[in-house]
Amino acid sequence: MAPPASPFSTDTVSSITVEEWRGSSSTELSCTSVLIADRSSFKIHRSGSRWNEMSRKILEAFIPEGFPASVTPDYVPFQVWDSLQGLSTYIRAMLSTQALLSAIGVGEQSATVIGATFQWFLRDFTGMLGGILFTFYQGSNLDSNAKMWRLVADFMNDLGMLMDLVSPLFPSALLVIFCLGSLSRSFTGVASGATRAALTQHFALENNAADISAKEGSQETLATMVGMALGMLLAHITRGYPLGVWISFLSLTMFHMYANYRAVRCLSLTTLNNQRGSILLQHYMQNKTVLAPQEVSRKEHIFPTWPSWRRSAKSLHQCIHLGVKASNLSHSDMKELLGAACSHYRKANYLLIEQKGMVQVLIHKEATSTDTLQSFFHSLVIASLAGKSKSLHTESRLWMDQHYSDFMTKLKSSGWSTERLQSGSHVWRAVWWHSPASKSLTYEPE
Repeated sequence: MAPPASPFSTDTVSSITVEEWRGSSSTELSCTSVLIADRSSFKIHRSGSRWNEMSRKILEAFIPEGFPASVTPDYVPFQVWDSLQGLSTYIRAMLSTQALLSAIGVGEQSATVIGATFQWFLRDFTGMLGGILFTFYQGSNLDSNAKMWRLVADFMNDLGMLMDLVSPLFPSALLVIFCLGSLSRSFTGVASGATRAALTQHFALENNAADISAKEGSQETLATMVGMALGMLLAHITRGYPLGVWISFLSLTMFHMYANYRAVRCLSLTTLNNQRGSILLQHYMQNKTVLAPQEVSRKEHIFPTWPSWRRSAKSLHQCIHLGVKASNLSHSDMKELLGAACSHYRKANYLLIEQKGMVQVLIHKEATSTDTLQSFFHSLVIASLAGKSKSLHTESRLWMDQHYSDFMTKLKSSGWSTERLQSGSHVWRAVWWHSPASKSLTYEPE
């Protein structure tokens, strides 16, 4: 007995049709071609024109794969304003570079090659040294305050370009101005690169940070090319007109600062830092609800402030000192820790000390990122109760037992990343133990 014929054998199939679909698994697919073949003919029906296909391929060099589903909603507005501020930077760069070259004597017979080379070398050396020092002092804080440092980076770049522009006006102080301008731009390079990495991780919804970074490079290259062309044109037009140069430079600088502000304001970061955590907890304690990242973004303060301004603002997160150095504790601090370790923080991997509204956090050597996050929110609860309660540790512990789990659950459901607190590095840890009775240290109740 012969085997049954296959449904796809040549005896039963007279033609075959294949549809070609385009798109990644994360986006809506689109049909691009239909192929129909039989024993004697073959036809291809293409959807769209070749021009559409070509424009789509060009566009792929500038937008991430799977766009818009592969990135966060704030990606497009941020990139628009970021490209505009970048464009203004490259236009101004032609004006400042022209002034810089004039200052070192390019085009003058009296200028020497060795003199110009030495000045340029010293300028670059100062910038490299400044970048290392800035990384040493602020490198661990860039992730936790990406918005603020993004603004600071561009402001320092503006300052550096201004130094280049004014350099021909002060020939006697030329070398000092060169070094100050290079120092300012070195801060820009470090802060801008670090914050860009943090923002790329934020935009990447499908572990596509590398793709987003590559497309960001293409966008920046295009903006550079256009900015250089427009800058050369503007430099040619304003040549010999110092007033025109200054008006153009200052106008573009004002636009650059505005575009940066708008770009940063577009961001709705979902990571928890000190300020966002404080906003979220204060709102939850008052309303028992959690704000969405977009709502917190509108409340965030993104400009750097002096310490005196921070104290006058009375923000809760400014009252918290995470990871204090144990050797800096006083006798009164140790007495408070003795009672706290025996009662309120027996099962916690942190200890809290409150004095005059300021809360110091002693983090255990074995504490995890979850413990650090909990210690921060616990500190905020104590800071919020300061001046309102005589038993801060008791009431704060009671609040944490009753509400902390619900608070964290609502944070996760609202889209917040609760794995860790972005609050810089905490290099100081501690291990503590206490004896059943102590004659040298006595605990005085609240």
